[in-house]
Amino acid sequence: MIKRGLLFLKSNAQLRNFGVYGIGQFFNLVTPLIVAPYLISVCGITGYGKASLAMALMFFLIVFVDYGSDIVGVKNVSIARHDRQALERVFAVAYAARLALFLIVSAVATVLFLIVPFFRSESTLFVLSLSVLAGQLVNPSWFLQGVENFTQITFANVVSKFIYLGGVFIFISEPEDYIWPNLIWGSGMLMAYSMSFLAIVRQYSFSFRGVAKADIKRYFTDGFPIFYSQVFLSAQMYSPIVIIGLLGSDVMAGQYRVVDQVIVVFKTYILLFFNFAFTRVCYLLDQNPARGIKYWLASNGANLAFLLLSMSGIWLFSHDVVSYFDPSHAVTISQLLRTAVIIPLLMGISVPLKQLVLGAGREMRYTRITMWVVLCNLALIFWMLPLRGVSGVIYAIILAEALTVALFYLAIRDKLLEWSK
Repeated sequence: MIKRGLLFLKSNAQLRNFGVYGIGQFFNLVTPLIVAPYLISVCGITGYGKASLAMALMFFLIVFVDYGSDIVGVKNVSIARHDRQALERVFAVAYAARLALFLIVSAVATVLFLIVPFFRSESTLFVLSLSVLAGQLVNPSWFLQGVENFTQITFANVVSKFIYLGGVFIFISEPEDYIWPNLIWGSGMLMAYSMSFLAIVRQYSFSFRGVAKADIKRYFTDGFPIFYSQVFLSAQMYSPIVIIGLLGSDVMAGQYRVVDQVIVVFKTYILLFFNFAFTRVCYLLDQNPARGIKYWLASNGANLAFLLLSMSGIWLFSHDVVSYFDPSHAVTISQLLRTAVIIPLLMGISVPLKQLVLGAGREMRYTRITMWVVLCNLALIFWMLPLRGVSGVIYAIILAEALTVALFYLAIRDKLLEWSK
């Protein structure tokens, strides 16, 4: 049986790629879970909150450096994979544009960190955190995904996370060291992804000579719609902790980060499942809509059952889960976590509906819904944070996710009736 399973895996390239890619994502998820208790014990919940706020801001700024290359770039590379000259042009133009964006974003951010009072008090932390942007600049995962080289993506991910783990446990030993974890994270990215970048240049004999300004301008024009939508999505993901840091306190930011550290494991799982099943859903809806809906219901129904079981376990053992991170604030954070378990359950409904909206070719409606939900979410967070603290932020996210479910359903209701006939 094991031999047959291995032979099946070997013959099924898509499943094998998903497995290899999943290993890399597993390291991305597990590494912070391993490090967080140590950082909290050494730097305190306040220092951990400051570092988490700075990291969330860097993850948001990454969107400006990527400029949609994780979607548009992957598509262009996939199309040009058998044409070396076209592949070189895509690669060279993208990196020329990314370099320009990195320099602009880093320069503007540095100025803001030095002159805005909120950032100036922790300017060293924020400036050092810009190393994360440098690591993302050289990150060639978008290119490797386009040529379906998931092994190299995973290798770079694993190497960068081992560098981070080693750096944290070696160099972080005092409360004042909270300024260093983000630099270590960025340094791990820079070293690992630079190796992958150079390997690609050598393998394909790429050159950066002759990159035309017109090509760079076209890169910005073609990528703007995706970049625009990605900005809103990133704002939804990373703004809560930034707003908490701005209007609340570093302790509150640390408490929210602990909750998010648990919930994000399941959010990432949901998004990975979306990417894996999306192609199959689109194909079946096009070929046999009734069969497509049947497959959609079966796969996502099983997924939702798994999430319900998982969230029930976390709700029951929330105090034990939180105590792993920070025993001193376990009572408060466990109460927050018990509320936050609703978020993955709602995502277990909204993300499958997103599959149908995009599968029906209603991309513009999806973009508009995303934009309005994010704006509503931000407004709710600003309103509820002063009233209810961190729990108010979690309630705001739950309401926004429920709104997403309702709007996605309304956007696809007519097609659901048509496909189900």
